[in-house]
Amino acid sequence: MNNILELLNKYYPQFDEDLKQYISSKATIKEFKAGEEMMRSGQYLKSTMLVTKGRVKLFTNGEDGEEFFMYYLEPGQACALSFVCAARNKKSDLEAIAIEDVQAIMIPIELMDDLMIKHKSWYYFVIESYRNRYQEVLDALRSVAFHGMDERLEYYLIKQKNSFQNKTLNLTHEQIANDLNSSRVVISRLLKQMENNGKVKLLRNAIEVNF
Repeated sequence: MNNILELLNKYYPQFDEDLKQYISSKATIKEFKAGEEMMRSGQYLKSTMLVTKGRVKLFTNGEDGEEFFMYYLEPGQACALSFVCAARNKKSDLEAIAIEDVQAIMIPIELMDDLMIKHKSWYYFVIESYRNRYQEVLDALRSVAFHGMDERLEYYLIKQKNSFQNKTLNLTHEQIANDLNSSRVVISRLLKQMENNGKVKLLRNAIEVNF
């Protein structure tokens, strides 16, 4: 309980004290290894999670099995979809995988109604999570609809740099291709062009962004 309270104070300071105490008394902490499946399409969710360590990738699969990247979750964030699925006992439409070792506070779904009704800071957190995720999905759709792959790649690298707060990104060409629903060959060619233009430096399983 004390450990959960410490994590809430650090990563979710917007929660009021009563809410933190309530979550601390009801929730559990769960660890996921890098590469581990955290959520799969078609499953009923038993908990919603508050990320306190690592990075979670959320995506959906097309009819032919192709992967369409949606967004990442980082410490201080939660999956908006899980609020809807948990509250209405609906199946998940997305899949989630731990990109790094992940730690999360797991809140049982049966607490969702009480949290929304009795704790204003939780209500505002849920609304803000919806807004942020909607903007992420809208940006992704705009990127696909209105920009070429070279522009999408540059925008993607900028977002990763800002998210990691580090110009060296530990990403492989295959990972980027999956996130952008492209092929490794295309991404490698575009990255090489960017390197020739001085925008990036290609390292072993990493990319240094210089813009």
